[in-house]
Amino acid sequence: MSSLYFLGIGGTAMASVAVALSHAGHAISGSDTQLYPPMSSYLDDHNIRYFNGFSAENLLHASPDAVVVGNAISRGNPELEYALNHHIELVSMPELVRQHLIDKNTSLVVTGTHGKTTTTSLLAWLLEYGGLKPGFLVGGIPENFSIGCRASGRSEEGFFVSEGDEYDTAFFDKRSKFMLYRPDIAIINNIEFDHADIFNSLEDIKRSFRLFVNLIPENGSLFVNGDDPIATEIASRAFCKVERFGLTTESEWRASKIVIESGHSSFDISYNGTTLGNISVPLFGNYNIMNAVAAVAAATRTGLPFESIKQGMALFQRPKRRMEIVGTFPGNITLIEDFAHHPTAVRVTLEAIAQRYAGRRVVTCFEPRSNTTTRNIFQQELSECFGSAAVVVIGKVHRPDRYPPEESLNTSLLKKTLQKKGKTVFLAGQNPGSYPDDMVTFLQGQVIEGDVVVILSNGSFSNLKNLLSESFQKNS
Repeated sequence: MSSLYFLGIGGTAMASVAVALSHAGHAISGSDTQLYPPMSSYLDDHNIRYFNGFSAENLLHASPDAVVVGNAISRGNPELEYALNHHIELVSMPELVRQHLIDKNTSLVVTGTHGKTTTTSLLAWLLEYGGLKPGFLVGGIPENFSIGCRASGRSEEGFFVSEGDEYDTAFFDKRSKFMLYRPDIAIINNIEFDHADIFNSLEDIKRSFRLFVNLIPENGSLFVNGDDPIATEIASRAFCKVERFGLTTESEWRASKIVIESGHSSFDISYNGTTLGNISVPLFGNYNIMNAVAAVAAATRTGLPFESIKQGMALFQRPKRRMEIVGTFPGNITLIEDFAHHPTAVRVTLEAIAQRYAGRRVVTCFEPRSNTTTRNIFQQELSECFGSAAVVVIGKVHRPDRYPPEESLNTSLLKKTLQKKGKTVFLAGQNPGSYPDDMVTFLQGQVIEGDVVVILSNGSFSNLKNLLSESFQKNS
């Protein structure tokens, strides 16, 4: 077995793959900056040695056979420069996954702008419940497994389920990650513009998805969101069998008679017009119903009987940071954390929460953190996605120095636009040194009995989750 050093080990996928390969017998170490839970805890729990901060000394001490380069790492990083100067082998994380984890297994790849983590977790769990012992790579920590990646449990005719990210692979490989996962069975949940730091337009993203679809073999399968015209257009060029999933009668796989109660959703699922049965799953929101239908369709393609799929669905547990209920506090205040950061994801998440907690006020804390939402590309869309929230707290723009003012998100304008829509809006970070406590102070004066407080960020949001938890508990 080899010695592998993960440069950028704090990334969700990087940490998960590192742990999986450690369990497979490889010697693993790595480094990163700004490591925070759940990934720092995950590495600690699995005894993975890592350095906080980047230094050539780290690599000198680790002396690895190869360096796994995360896609957030670029030239100028002292450890990368050391590896290049000393001719240490460089490998990307997706290439490592293909070589050591997917290998000869049947490869199931879940793609799309939204819903990948939940759908991948669902699909992996359905295969696990059905006895197929799949390997998997999830961009989060699925609660049914408590790990984000593992190898297949079958020596022959195994399965591996991957969350297929369209983001690029590494500084030396600009292909989308999903291009390296050799798909046999694939899902496209939806396609929208995102990742403005690597894609110039929606057409660029569509091109990447077309290349991915072109990799699916003739005897493979592609399941595509039948309610998304862009996704269906991309799927139309596939050489394999294509089936649609959705809520409309045109889709081969269809959910109908949706009922939401007590945090669960139930719905009838049909295939080519024939009702297979009723599914119950502890998720809510139409977009999660779509995720569930996609997972059912792909799981069926592996040969699992519907009854097993139905039973497994009822026992599914959401991944961490996907509508995760942090806690319920005195005064019936519910705190929820979600990874949503794209305007569409924000909108559908808040709509689902408002539906689930009907009659209760929704208070939202949003951090403009991604490479797309920190720019003004979605200035208009962000002003329209908080319709289900009564109160909106806008966090500081993450790393505002990356873009000139004329290209950056104008949070002051966003505040004014939302206020015109009748929202109570707080723009955080206006006084130097007050952040993030200013958000906590504001919410202490705003949150009332019965409120549902939602934290939306694809990062740590300056530890806001823990700060609010402590505040709500103290002010009981």
